[in-house]
This record gives sequence, C-alpha cells and structure tokens, in this order.
Amino acid sequence: MIKITYTSNIGDIAVENLKGFFVGWKTPLTPQQHFKHLEKCAHFVAALDGAKVVGFISALSDGVGCAFIPLLEVLPEYQKKGIGKELVSRMLDILKDIYAIDLVCDEDVQGFYEQFGMIKLSAMGLRRY
Repeated sequence: MIKITYTSNIGDIAVENLKGFFVGWKTPLTPQQHFKHLEKCAHFVAALDGAKVVGFISALSDGVGCAFIPLLEVLPEYQKKGIGKELVSRMLDILKDIYAIDLVCDEDVQGFYEQFGMIKLSAMGLRRY
C-alpha cells in the first residue's frame, strides 16, 4: 500500500524526482523546466510517494480576482487512486477567495472537473510546438 503525502513547499521537490510527466506532449517539459514552473507559479501542490513526485497541480494568479490552473498531472501508474481529486480539492481550497478560476481541458475530462462545481466555458489558445 502506498502512502501519498502532499506538499506546497518547493524545498520538498528535487529535479531528479520530476520524471515521467507530460506523456503525449509534442514538446514535453524537461524535469528542469518542470521544476522552474513549480518554483515560479503562484501556487502548486505536489503528491509524493516518498521523495518521488507522482502528481502535481499548479495555479497562476493575481491573488485577488482571477486564477488559472494550467497543469494537473498524475503519473500513469498512480492514476485512478484519488490523487488527482485530492490535488484539485487542495488547490481549490488554496484559491477559495478568488472570484474566477479557469482551466482548459480536453472534452473527455470535463466530467472530472464538473464534480468540483466547474462549468464548461469556451477558450482560445496558442501552442508553439
């Protein structure tokens, strides 16, 4: 049985423990870029199995009226264990005083986010592959 712990402290994260994420991305972030993302975003929560990062969520925010959740990922072998749900719940708690919280996701996972009270919106984006 695995014991997952959660942290929002960048000091608990080592670059070498950020492997296996961004599956299927045309241009995946390297572990070094991933670390820098976590370091620079307004908020993050990481799920740990020992020292290994097995999932994470991040948010960008002005701290007042709006926030954007650009990334939620759980390593494939750790999916379907409630880790993603816990990460979203913890992030929404961190952002509880923010008026507008947005994220962009594929249609096949919209139902996952609806359980948190999120509604479908339209979005635009640019990807520099």
